[in-house]
Amino acid sequence: QVQLVESGGGLVQAGGSLRLSCTASGRTFSNYAMAWFRQAPGKEREFVAAISRNALTTFYKDSVKGRFSISRDNAKNTVYLEMNSLKPEDTAVYYCAADGTPRPRLGIVSVLYDNWGQGTQVTVSL
Repeated sequence: QVQLVESGGGLVQAGGSLRLSCTASGRTFSNYAMAWFRQAPGKEREFVAAISRNALTTFYKDSVKGRFSISRDNAKNTVYLEMNSLKPEDTAVYYCAADGTPRPRLGIVSVLYDNWGQGTQVTVSL
């Protein structure tokens, strides 16, 4: 198991930016594909972005393409989510997740990820 701790959430006006961080401990970070999911009140948790173990491959939810960027620093055991041009509909609790199973493609469904952080709140106001 790997332990994950998110940080960087907060309140921002529409059009603003935030950078989320997720730091891992417990196992070799570079053995895990990483992803960000989010859950808005009354809605199911949804995929946002994922990055492969070596950071060469990324994948995004359509609605965040061009606005969000996922990256990782394996030397710092940290994955990031840079969020720009934020919209009120981006308001949610954001979770980072780790997948330790080798797969041909990045997973975009939550059941593929067996390690989760506690979440960080992102609120975008008009």
